[in-house]
Amino acid sequence: MENENNNLAQTGNFIHSYIQEDLKDNLNKIHTRFPPEPNGYLHIGHAKSICLNFGLADYYGGKCNLRFDDTNPAKEDDEFVRSIKEDIAWLGFDWEDRLYFASSYFEKMYECAVTLIKKGKAFVCDLTGEEIREKRGSLNSPGEESPYRNRSIEENLDLFERMRKGEFKDGEKTLRAKIDMASPNINMRDPVIYRIAHIPHHKTGDKWCIYPMYDFAHPLEDAFEEITHSICTMEFEDHRPLYNWFINELDFKIKPRQIEFAKLNLSNTIMGKRYLRQLVEEGKVDGWDDPRLVTLSGIRRRGYTPEAIRNFCQMVGVSKASSIVDTAQLEYCIREDLKAKVNVVMAVLDPIKVVITNYPEDKEETLVIENNPENENLGSREVTFCRELYIEREDFLEDAPKKFFRLSVGKEVRLKGAYFIMCNEVIKDENGNIIELRCTYDPETKSGSGFTGRKVKGTIHWVSAKHAVKSTVNLYDSLVKMSEDEKELIENENSLVILNNAYIEPSILSANKMDRFQFIRNGYFVADSKHFEKDNLIFNRIVSLKSSFKP
Repeated sequence: MENENNNLAQTGNFIHSYIQEDLKDNLNKIHTRFPPEPNGYLHIGHAKSICLNFGLADYYGGKCNLRFDDTNPAKEDDEFVRSIKEDIAWLGFDWEDRLYFASSYFEKMYECAVTLIKKGKAFVCDLTGEEIREKRGSLNSPGEESPYRNRSIEENLDLFERMRKGEFKDGEKTLRAKIDMASPNINMRDPVIYRIAHIPHHKTGDKWCIYPMYDFAHPLEDAFEEITHSICTMEFEDHRPLYNWFINELDFKIKPRQIEFAKLNLSNTIMGKRYLRQLVEEGKVDGWDDPRLVTLSGIRRRGYTPEAIRNFCQMVGVSKASSIVDTAQLEYCIREDLKAKVNVVMAVLDPIKVVITNYPEDKEETLVIENNPENENLGSREVTFCRELYIEREDFLEDAPKKFFRLSVGKEVRLKGAYFIMCNEVIKDENGNIIELRCTYDPETKSGSGFTGRKVKGTIHWVSAKHAVKSTVNLYDSLVKMSEDEKELIENENSLVILNNAYIEPSILSANKMDRFQFIRNGYFVADSKHFEKDNLIFNRIVSLKSSFKP
């Protein structure tokens, strides 16, 4: 990857100053980690952390581990492990042989807990979770010590061993660190570090019935792996004193430095795992990879490229200040990435039939059209022109205003790569709906023929009614939208619009799953990775062509 995928690391963010300060001391190389919990699929917010952790390691010639923080068996699954690995590889990053699991350290973590007990720094507590919360105090008042806080070291060791053997029920006892119930930092008020949970683990099975809490496990994992910089999001800033307390009390030689940055928030988006899981489990979306979701698998199925995601993360940058990034910025990045990469084809999503009355019924012409005006290296293709065509319904107005430069009665427009046509007659059904346009063409106005006569201001795309391929097109939007008063996010009823009668030029028949295209004036589209087949053409709109973001 040599400085190719680590753009985020090169943006001069504040984390550099910490790392460079450490490198001046006794540190030779940095070692970072990306530590997801395998309790759901990764989302766009995780992409920022992935780019940052792997990017910084690459930039400074260090290493980055992939480590699964699998300390909560109630919500974890091998499916999530597989998906996370796939997402990281798709983004372009490689953990090489440094794949780790918190569960691999359970025995060492247990020994660390025993060490704290022996030092008089941990005790077994019989209070319920609710009672612990009640005695924790508030920001304005100190907590109250547990009545079990002063148990002897011998009794705590015995009880903790019996907890491991499964002699107690879930919630009956916990192991808590003995720190300071009067600390101004509530996280330091004797936090729980082990709880009982008689739940099989996705890797260790039934071997354990006690599991370490995240705040205890995470610093230990970093220390075991000799991580130099533990980079996490801002909600862990108040946990940093506890992180350092465990590292110092257990006398680790390598003392990781925790650095916090602001997580990524997108407008009109909810990224919480609980929300995403609920949508999936209730069947409100087509799985974790539904293109309306901001999971990385959903974004990938939507048609986004890893290059666009990395560029977006670089553009957003790294800071400590929380902010909401306009989704238009992400959409800008995919447009910029695709505009010179993909073939431009003609697709009519809402068709209206055009009959060219003065064009011979049995005649067909082969026209040559460039594949991408911005990239001549993509070459050209042939399309067939004939008497009956389809155009977009929005490209015709019966009573057009003066500044409408597309097709209308008595006015000319150019068909892309073909001829001028004029509408002479409008055919309607019994309900007054337009079902057909009768037009005439001027054979002297063929594109590329050197015609230098009259000018028209409008050019519209079209497809041959005889040769076009009927397809399904999915138009996706955010699952939620900001309310009119801009005070809350509400469900977007139009998050998915399915068009079953789209017609696309026949060159589309060579498409395979995940092939991307620009449909003229309609946006960028991708062949659906899940349901696309040669006899069932389904295309997802990646993004429209219009952008509200100005870089």
